[in-house]
Amino acid sequence: MNLIPNSQFLIPYTLHLADNNLILAQRNSEWCGHGPVLEQDIAITNISLDLIGQARNFYQYAAQLINDSPVPGSETTEDTLAYHRNDKDFKNFLLVEQPKGDWGQTILRQFFYSTFQHLLYQGLQNSRDAQLAAIAAKSIKEVTYHLRWSSEWVIRLGDGTEESHNRMLQAIDALWVYTGEIFQVSDFELEAVKNNIGVNVSGLKEEWVKKVKDIFDEATLPLPVSSSFHYGGKEGKHTEHLGHILAEMQYLQRAYPGVTW
Repeated sequence: MNLIPNSQFLIPYTLHLADNNLILAQRNSEWCGHGPVLEQDIAITNISLDLIGQARNFYQYAAQLINDSPVPGSETTEDTLAYHRNDKDFKNFLLVEQPKGDWGQTILRQFFYSTFQHLLYQGLQNSRDAQLAAIAAKSIKEVTYHLRWSSEWVIRLGDGTEESHNRMLQAIDALWVYTGEIFQVSDFELEAVKNNIGVNVSGLKEEWVKKVKDIFDEATLPLPVSSSFHYGGKEGKHTEHLGHILAEMQYLQRAYPGVTW
């Protein structure tokens, strides 16, 4: 394994990448059987499965890092990382844990996240860490589809009926305040960048805003000018919504420890 010396930052960095995908997948999966039409019900469910697959790859690598660390605890697996950690241990964006809302809000969140994730994985493919680079290279095709799909829906709803346009305006009001955190560099991200392993997320903001604006222009939606944002997810300071997600997602493992299919 290509473990970098003094690389304890790799564990929280990898968990951060995994947690974002897992929690968003859990949120999106709430649409399974409830989508507006069958085709899009299947599409959002498949996106959830893609995100879970990416999360698994990151969790498996994080578990390997933990088990190979100088002072390992009990045997760690991808399952223990997903099902046995408390909300303060999760490092996901506040954005991905917000309630699914209506279809417009779910679409807009996916668009915000996929636009960022596409830029992130492009950079992560050049990581000094071969495992992270490989995961990014494998996943970017999926993310490219997620971005195209969500972009088309933002345009369709924003430039659609008066009702759909107003719903998208409401979604922007609800979600924009959580986008600033994406580009705030945490300590573990800073160390990852210093070691040529991670991506400088603050450097992605300008291109992210440009891409969002391009789609918003087509959708006849205004780009917010607010600079007031909510932070804390990367440091384990979450909204009450994450606790509810974990209570449902982790119930079986916590009620019946060690259970297997």
